Amino acid sequence: MEYIVIRSRRKTLSMQVKGDGRVEIRAPLRTSDAEIRRFLETHRRWLEKHLQKARALQQAKAGVRKLTGAEIAELKKKAKRVLPERVAYWAPQIGVKPGRIAIRCQKTRWGSCSAKGNLNFNCLLMLAPDGVIDSIVVHELCHLKHMNHSKRFYAEIEKVLPDYRQHQQWLKENGEFLLARVEE
Repeated sequence: MEYIVIRSRRKTLSMQVKGDGRVEIRAPLRTSDAEIRRFLETHRRWLEKHLQKARALQQAKAGVRKLTGAEIAELKKKAKRVLPERVAYWAPQIGVKPGRIAIRCQKTRWGSCSAKGNLNFNCLLMLAPDGVIDSIVVHELCHLKHMNHSKRFYAEIEKVLPDYRQHQQWLKENGEFLLARVEE
């Protein structure tokens, strides 16, 4: 089995199976290759289970119908109407004043927030339920208060959107299929 090793100043070994089936091992700088092989062998059942999940997900995503250019243009048009409305609704409740709002068609992110307070959103959000859209908007707006993913950041989100985790779970379970609708 192939894997890549990423060495850093961390203290423990960890393993991750990427969505495309790549295996990454993160290891402390002085960890020997033999230690890494033992770690892999010790966690073989976990690794096989997650590799199988990754293969199944890849097959499922391969069967997803890709969006046409016209469909993406329509999603962007709808997002340019809907997302600023949602930002305008949530920003006062959070107590922030965002900058510009940009809409893109991205393959990996649902939203982002710059240090200048500008917000970016993925037009594919228009394919998600309203609660999921609001959870992304609130998430990005809360970054205007906390530019990190700390406990305080998530507490801020849950103060205005108590069912945030439920919407994030939907995105975790379904988001890859929405992202798969865009050509590589």
